[in-house]
Amino acid sequence: MKIVVTGAQGFIGQNLCIMLEENGHSDIVRIDRDTSQDQLIAALQCADFVFHLAGVNRPKDDAEFQQGNADLTAFIVGELEKSGRKTPLMLSSSTQAEMDNLYGLSKLSAEKEVVAYGGETDAPYFIYRFPNVFGKWCRPNYNSFVATFCHNIANNIEITINNPVAPVTLVYIDDLCHELMGLLKNGTASGYRQVLPAYSTTVGKVSELLHSFKKSRQTLVTENVGQGLERALYSTYLSYFSPEQFSYNLPTYSDERGIFCEMLKTEGAGQFSFFSAHPGITRGGHYHHTKNEKFLVVKGTALFKFKHIVTGECFETTVNSDEARVVETVPGWSHDITNIGDDELLVMLWANEIFDRNAPDTFAHLL
Repeated sequence: MKIVVTGAQGFIGQNLCIMLEENGHSDIVRIDRDTSQDQLIAALQCADFVFHLAGVNRPKDDAEFQQGNADLTAFIVGELEKSGRKTPLMLSSSTQAEMDNLYGLSKLSAEKEVVAYGGETDAPYFIYRFPNVFGKWCRPNYNSFVATFCHNIANNIEITINNPVAPVTLVYIDDLCHELMGLLKNGTASGYRQVLPAYSTTVGKVSELLHSFKKSRQTLVTENVGQGLERALYSTYLSYFSPEQFSYNLPTYSDERGIFCEMLKTEGAGQFSFFSAHPGITRGGHYHHTKNEKFLVVKGTALFKFKHIVTGECFETTVNSDEARVVETVPGWSHDITNIGDDELLVMLWANEIFDRNAPDTFAHLL
């Protein structure tokens, strides 16, 4: 299947071409500013599908709106009609097509060309009026405030917000590309389409989330970045890091027993830490009323001891790093961990809540 992508070097085009390749599409013709008219014509004559993503939104001269949006689309449509192949055509338009400005009018004109193409040839066509699209590789200080915010906040550059409660609708680049790739399946009805999910938020809320992502390296408390808008924004924010920003140091606390280090905290799903213990050293010697901890020995051999604080019942188990075995603390049972090996003991630890120094739910109780 020969797929033609105009605007292939743009933000959406780059992401789409990568995902097309990932899904087994190897015959992709990338059209960009350096492509000659003859090369474009040749590609359109044998195309099985055309993603028309090219367009102009920041011209040096207003006449470029007409040339880069309406006229280019009319040319593509004309060449597809000449081929007689009824090639499916997707058009990247904009929500501004509903507005009375030069950019919007040129996009509306492009839409009309595509609709006429579908009506005259019975070829499938798909028109998307994209709102604010965001994601990796989007150019900052251009036409995406999200890209600008991400770049500036990641690099300690001040951002300007004129109206923090201004509403915005956002679409994530991965969702957009998945939607477009779905058009390659047979039986899709022609017409206007939209990308889902579309996130309704405000400029101020986007700024708050991005600043919280930056702050998390100091507080170690991460936002809920596993789903929805937060997930997409977090991924986008990280994509604006320079390689020198890929790593950061954590505070560690050391004494004669070894070290303790908190790695990551969450408001709703606890925190991750790790600690070490020298040979013969015992850590713990306390119990919890509610808190739960899960221990995983990643280096060395540990003896876990437990004692019921009311009945006095005792239990112990030995775990070494050769086995992927989790040991859990149970409320009402005191516990300690002893390094019974000859080398340093290293243990990963997850607790179901962030440690609160004012209410630690940790009470000394020697076994």
